[in-house]
Amino acid sequence: MYNILLRLSRNLFFYKNIKLPDTFETRIYLMFVHFSILMIITKNKDLKFNQNIYDQLFHNIENNLREIGLGDVTVNKKMKELNKILYDILLKLNLENDKKFKINLNLIKKYFSSLNEEENKKLGQFADYFTKFYNFCFELPMDNMLEDAIKFKY
Repeated sequence: MYNILLRLSRNLFFYKNIKLPDTFETRIYLMFVHFSILMIITKNKDLKFNQNIYDQLFHNIENNLREIGLGDVTVNKKMKELNKILYDILLKLNLENDKKFKINLNLIKKYFSSLNEEENKKLGQFADYFTKFYNFCFELPMDNMLEDAIKFKY
């Protein structure tokens, strides 16, 4: 799962078209948005999301933080912060209460501050990408949704 989310977050669309800064935080936030959409789809299909997938995601992030040289105290603090961010994104990303998907643009601006400075066209493209990602993944069978999400093209 981590590798799939990482590949989705490295889509050149985000860096060339939308002009997001290519930073650790940007990639993590993009991973969280993709992951949240997959969790929202699971909920909308009245299924339970596998806790092991969530645990593995955060285990991989923790390992990456350690590999870049952060110490135990810093890693623990950063992991708590990232956990709060994921839940913020997960709980506020979809403005609809039913199986439709409408992205919360204010939430996007909060985590992708460069979109505050850009014209609305880029924000609209960003929202369109994730709406189409949601629709693409929603149509996938649940058994393969996580693995097949990587096939999404925008």
